[in-house]
Amino acid sequence: MIRRVPIFIPAILLLCTGCGRAPSVDVLGSFFPVWMLCLILAVILASVVRVVLLRFKFEQEIGPVALFYPALVILFSCLLWLIFFR
Repeated sequence: MIRRVPIFIPAILLLCTGCGRAPSVDVLGSFFPVWMLCLILAVILASVVRVVLLRFKFEQEIGPVALFYPALVILFSCLLWLIFFR
């Protein structure tokens, strides 16, 4: 009789393979997750973009700002992570 392995056991094992190394950097003696640093820098960059758009009066030209700025933060965060930590 062949015994079947439940499908969730291989899935759990595949998810655990990513826990081998925590991507963190040393900032003033304390280790921070890399994604947190990228997110903080992305929020700062998105606010700079907002100031530039307001200064040149282009904010009226973009779509819904409730979607634009979070998408911009995600874009900057992913780009910073790819450029500096990958």
